[in-house]
Amino acid sequence: MRSSSNTGPLAAFCLMALIWGYNWVVMKIALRYAGPLEFSAWRCALGVLLLFVVLAAFRVPLKPRELGKTIWLGLFQIFAFVALVAWALSSGAAGKSAVLAYTMPFWVILFGWPLAEARPRGWQWLALAIAFTGLLLVLELWRGEASLMSSALALGAGAAWAIGTLIFKRIPVRTHHELLSLTAWQMLFGAIPIVALALLVPERPIEWNTTFLAALAFNAVGAMAVATLLWLYILHRLPTTISSLSSLLVPIIGVLAAWLQLGERPSTAESVGMVLILVALAVLIVPQRVAQPITGD
Repeated sequence: MRSSSNTGPLAAFCLMALIWGYNWVVMKIALRYAGPLEFSAWRCALGVLLLFVVLAAFRVPLKPRELGKTIWLGLFQIFAFVALVAWALSSGAAGKSAVLAYTMPFWVILFGWPLAEARPRGWQWLALAIAFTGLLLVLELWRGEASLMSSALALGAGAAWAIGTLIFKRIPVRTHHELLSLTAWQMLFGAIPIVALALLVPERPIEWNTTFLAALAFNAVGAMAVATLLWLYILHRLPTTISSLSSLLVPIIGVLAAWLQLGERPSTAESVGMVLILVALAVLIVPQRVAQPITGD
């Protein structure tokens, strides 16, 4: 996969951000009709099925590569993240849980510092400081709305996602077929324990209706299959610091979509925080695009 610029990764990022951002609205609607664990299990299982159908259609070898790392990737990036988010949603506010889960970039920097490919430079530290300030405003922790347990679970989801991100960066991916295979297998290894957990933990029966089925389809096809593949592609083509901090755009889209569709108008602090995060993204991405075009292997 070779490219003279980062146009492809940035386009993939925009599509991924739209899918994952809007998916918070879709999940909030879907959870009216199902328990969070059962809903998560269904969307993971269907996402896995879809990805393996794609593997067969493109005649990608089914044998997994880097088996040990792929298992760990699935356990952190799929199982731990999805399960912790589900538990957070079951006991706390969905919007706040979503934003807390997207603290992942800060966990990447914390966990990845000893292994980072390059130490952040001056303009990157500036972007990090702006993004952190914006995130604090979006969270509005001083209002104390979310329970301590729910907040801890959502933060744990962000930490698990960060660990998965660092694991992925150490798995060699040379072709699109290898990326597709890795995406399918890591989702399978993550889906197995969450399906088992959903079977063990009793929840209210699912209300099968058109709205729930549409939400489930959006999650399985869009959020779990397509967007996950796009995310791994972005990680493959962009430095960890930039790709991780860029993902902060997703909860912004989620908040805006909830405002437009669900009437959840953000407060003044949240609005200011979102603007600051967008400024931080510009500080990170624009200099990188001008000075350091990204090339693949």
